[in-house]
Amino acid sequence: MIKNLLLLLLLGFSLQAAAYQSDTSAYQIQRLKINGLLAERSERFGQYDQSLDARTGIFGFQTKRDIKNSNEILRQIVLNDNNIFKELKILMDYKDQEVKEVISTANTTNSRIQAYMLSIKKLQDQNQFLKKEAQQAEKGKTLYVYAIIFLILALGGTVFVLLKKMKKI
Repeated sequence: MIKNLLLLLLLGFSLQAAAYQSDTSAYQIQRLKINGLLAERSERFGQYDQSLDARTGIFGFQTKRDIKNSNEILRQIVLNDNNIFKELKILMDYKDQEVKEVISTANTTNSRIQAYMLSIKKLQDQNQFLKKEAQQAEKGKTLYVYAIIFLILALGGTVFVLLKKMKKI
């Protein structure tokens, strides 16, 4: 019975580990996606710095096209930041979900442990009760054995006395 219980418990933990593994891989994929967006943002900032230094106008001044190019790069950075915020929100949702699952698993495990402890306590109480019954039954057996021995001795004594009386007659 204990082997079956342990097997069931290990099977439950392995299924939970597989579910946790898939959640963790989704979390890791999301992190990689955000890291890629951050790398893209850093690259765009480098481009923006270069565009601010670009002076293609007469006498080394910036032209409207240089300023438009810088503004376009800045707009791309803002759009990328918006994507980063969206992906971070998804990542935080994954993290919240993981926390909820950990809490749920902890509660489930705690309730299972409480149930197992209650079952063990019931079995221990039943075991003690059965031991007491067995001791009482054993005492009853010895009482019956003594009674039977006493009756056999009494019967034997009576037969002996009767046989002696019959020999005298």
